[in-house]
Amino acid sequence: MSNAALIQRIRRTPQAPAPILACSKLALCIMPIAQIAIGAVYLDDCPRQPYIPIYLIVVGVFGIILAVLSCLPCAQEPEDGTSNPLSRLCTIWNSLTTFFLFCWFIAGNVWIYSIYKPNYDKSKTSEDPYCNKILYLFAFWTTTSVYILLCLFLFCGCCALVCFYIFRRADPDDDI
Repeated sequence: MSNAALIQRIRRTPQAPAPILACSKLALCIMPIAQIAIGAVYLDDCPRQPYIPIYLIVVGVFGIILAVLSCLPCAQEPEDGTSNPLSRLCTIWNSLTTFFLFCWFIAGNVWIYSIYKPNYDKSKTSEDPYCNKILYLFAFWTTTSVYILLCLFLFCGCCALVCFYIFRRADPDDDI
């Protein structure tokens, strides 16, 4: 199979049915909604690092914005391969939002991991400020889960590449 034919075949991948797409979008919105809720409920409950609840709220809001943007018709590429100004604008906005989320994620890593194992006890009268346990552990594990998923995807991708390399079959038009 030639490279051009492979690229055309990849571009024409079948779309999942609308109910499955809607359910997957809803499932992807569960975590941002939880981040907004936890961040809002415990907004003033982390004097040790007051940016952690704000980090959760902003990540949740922008996560939902990205999910909504991906549902808009301007986010999909036209079948004929052309692009209209609205599609380009949507792509630029999507790219800027993703870049902001990436930078915000790095900032959140600094805020969360810099106070690892904070004082969870509000009643202790010490010079070490506390951070609500639910808020901190939720932020810690949602951030850590991103790294876990990234490693999992990289590992599976490398395994798939190795399998393709080992088990590939020569095409008749390949020069061997």
